[in-house]
Amino acid sequence: MLEKLSLMGSGPRVVTERLILRPPRLSDWEAWVKLRADSRDFLVPWEPVWTKDSLSKANFRARLRRYARDVKDDMGQAFFVFGRENNDLIGGITLGNIRRGVAQTGTLGYWTGQRHARQGYMYEALCGLMPVLFSEFGLRRVEAACLPSNIPSSRLLEKVGFIKEGLAREYLCINGVWHDHSLYAILNTDPISSR
Repeated sequence: MLEKLSLMGSGPRVVTERLILRPPRLSDWEAWVKLRADSRDFLVPWEPVWTKDSLSKANFRARLRRYARDVKDDMGQAFFVFGRENNDLIGGITLGNIRRGVAQTGTLGYWTGQRHARQGYMYEALCGLMPVLFSEFGLRRVEAACLPSNIPSSRLLEKVGFIKEGLAREYLCINGVWHDHSLYAILNTDPISSR
């Protein structure tokens, strides 16, 4: 189920069995800051360095402006993942680095709050979102990368239908250190797992 919303731009709203995915809003800041703060130790090993103001409202506003600019420039789209029953924030997904023309590709990133991890939420969210990225965004390929040591993330991508394509040396700076990453991709012709 898909409906259009606007947030300093527009973006799809995706509804799955247990989840709602939609663009973030300023009113989400309190839920976002609580979930991120509660999950800090869980998330830090897999993310860029957290600055002193990472969880500030000003930083969140800047993040929303960057998301809106990406939407306007057709470079990306952000989604927050909420539980349908209780509207709890579960995590987030970003589509970035959209390349048009001969590529029609984008890069996927995602995070889940610690208390929601290993409950199948991100799997459900990605399975619901992938058809939208192919149809609504016109992508033919979606890429993702994760640290080779992040076995849950590797398993998640493979379960959704992503194929491991190789290893990129010193691909991203995670928690202040350049790390190799396993590279994954899924094509619009590849099967997407269904629940």
